[in-house]
Amino acid sequence: MENKEYISISEINRIIKWTIDSNEVLRDVYIKGEISNLKFHGRGHLYFSLKDESSKINAVMFNYQTSNLSFEPKDGDSVLVHGKISVYEASGSYQIYVDRMDIDGIGNLYQLFEELKKKLSAEGLFDEKYKKRINRLPEKIGVITASTGAAVRDVISTINKRYPIVEIFVFPTLVQGDGAAKNIVKMIELANTFPLDTIILGRGGGSIEDLWAFNEEIVARAIFNSKIPIISGVGHEIDFTISDFVSDLRAPTPTGAAIAATRDKEEILNYLNTCKNRISIALSNKLDSCKELLIKYKSNYILNNPTRLYDIQEQKLDILYDKLNNAIRSKMDNLTNLINTFNIKLNLLNPVNILDKGYSIVYKDNKIVKDIKSIKENDNIDIMVKNGKINASVKGVMEK
Repeated sequence: MENKEYISISEINRIIKWTIDSNEVLRDVYIKGEISNLKFHGRGHLYFSLKDESSKINAVMFNYQTSNLSFEPKDGDSVLVHGKISVYEASGSYQIYVDRMDIDGIGNLYQLFEELKKKLSAEGLFDEKYKKRINRLPEKIGVITASTGAAVRDVISTINKRYPIVEIFVFPTLVQGDGAAKNIVKMIELANTFPLDTIILGRGGGSIEDLWAFNEEIVARAIFNSKIPIISGVGHEIDFTISDFVSDLRAPTPTGAAIAATRDKEEILNYLNTCKNRISIALSNKLDSCKELLIKYKSNYILNNPTRLYDIQEQKLDILYDKLNNAIRSKMDNLTNLINTFNIKLNLLNPVNILDKGYSIVYKDNKIVKDIKSIKENDNIDIMVKNGKINASVKGVMEK
């Protein structure tokens, strides 16, 4: 085997580092990118990544450089940095050593976005209690978007495919640039004058600048004040706007908004078929149950011999009739006995009856004399005996 000279990994990394450090272009680079994976080290250093649409590079900014920053970095900030590219030998990774960093104009938009989001959230515009229910079986849908472009075509074609019986009203608007926010507000207010079930507000993807009209405060408040439920479908799935937070429902894309606003006709047909089958089964079971009950009634002795039911009731009536007569006779006998008893007692208590035994009753002025003191000499009195009355004059009165 031919002898070969092998070198260490450290030597390889050292060579790469020397090669990069010797490159005049890489010793003085200006980069524009977005901060991600930001970490604040306890010693004051910043470790982060800078990324664009398709690539990223690791970055470090030491504490003696961070003291010159005019802002507080955070993930999502778009920044302009200056530094040099070098290799960290221990890991063999290359990175940019940043000595100056400024916020980019787009970074300012992110800051404005966060400030408005915080403000509107504090006012309650994002609260779930204000979200209106989306009618998934609408009759009329309004679409607020650009009159041309993929968004409006995708929304209309998706709705027609899924739910072709709905009527679609398109309210064309600017979706970016000067005047777009005011135009969107105007279309929201116009759409609210139509008898719509749902409004879809959306546009296709783009940069934060392209989507900025949907981050304007006037648009957010117009969405919140809408009497008709609004579905926001702005940009791509990774894009979030203020409109998404204040709308009654957020969809990841305009097509997603069209899906969220309707039910699929196949889903509806399947549901109706399921209902039809359930109704058929229920009716069949009910019919079987009625048949069983009819058979049971047909074999019933009383129903087959209805006069027996009458005979039984007649017999019961006779028994009740006899019981009633016996009760009446018993009551009458008791009443007769009671009257007889009362008559006997009344006769015993009748003072006239004592005349039969030879007693008499003395009257003065048609009143019974009960006390000798009520009579005096020469008074006229009546003496009643069994078979008559004696008129007499008192010749003398003697007390005991």
